[in-house]
Amino acid sequence: MVARQDLTTDEDLKAQLLRVRRGTAFWSRKVNELTDDELDGPSLLPGWSRRHVIAHVGYNARALTRLVQWATTGVETPMYSSPQARNQEIAYGATLPARALRHLNDHASVSLNVEWRDTPDEAWGHEVRTAQGRTVPLTETLWMRSREVWIHAVDLDNGARFSDVPREVLSRLLSDIVGNWAAKNTDPGLRIQVTGAPELGELGAGAGQDSARTVRGDLPAVAQWASGRGGHRLEAGADLENPRWI
Repeated sequence: MVARQDLTTDEDLKAQLLRVRRGTAFWSRKVNELTDDELDGPSLLPGWSRRHVIAHVGYNARALTRLVQWATTGVETPMYSSPQARNQEIAYGATLPARALRHLNDHASVSLNVEWRDTPDEAWGHEVRTAQGRTVPLTETLWMRSREVWIHAVDLDNGARFSDVPREVLSRLLSDIVGNWAAKNTDPGLRIQVTGAPELGELGAGAGQDSARTVRGDLPAVAQWASGRGGHRLEAGADLENPRWI
C-alpha cells in the first residue's frame, strides 16, 4: 500500500505542514505523559484544569477542520456557531471520561491533518473567517494550529517550557502579539528588547526611546511574558503588565 502524501507541491507549505505536525507531536507527547488522575490537576491558565486545556485543543482542531472544508468546498462552515457555544463545548469536554477526552484529542488532530493533506494547491489561498472575525487565507490555519499546540503544551504544566518551542514559532508569536496590541491601540508603550535576536530589532511602541519602560530577555522569556504567562525569566521588566492579545 502506498502512503498518501500531501497534495500541495508548494515547498513553503510543505515546510509549514512539517512544522505544525512536529508541534502536534510534541503536544500529544505531553498529554500522553499525564496519568488519568493528573488530568484533573490545574493548568497554568487561571480557572482551567488540564482537562479544559486538552478539550480546548481538541475542539480547536475540529474548528479548524471546518475552515479547511470551507476552503475546499466553498460551503461556509464557521469555526464556532458563537462564542457561547465554544465555551460550552470546552466545559463539556472537560467532563468527559479520561479515555474519551484522549480520543477527542487524538481523533480531532488526525482528522485535521487528513484535511490538510488532501487540500489541493488552489484551495490554500481561499479565504475563511476566524473566530475573531478576521478574513484570512486557508494557509493561516497552519499558523493558528502551530500556536495552539506549542503554547498549550506549556500550559499543561508538566515539563514543557517556552524554551522548547522552535525559534521561528516564538519569533512569529511575539511579532503577532505586538502587532495585535498596535492594531487594537492597547500597546502599553514599552520598549521590548530580545537579547540574542538582532533580526527582531526593538519592538513595542516604546522602541528606540531611552525613556520608555523596558522589557528585556531572551526570545523564550519575552514570548512567555508577552503571551501573558509570567515574566519571571526576564532580565528586566518582570513587574510590567501586558495587554490581552487574543
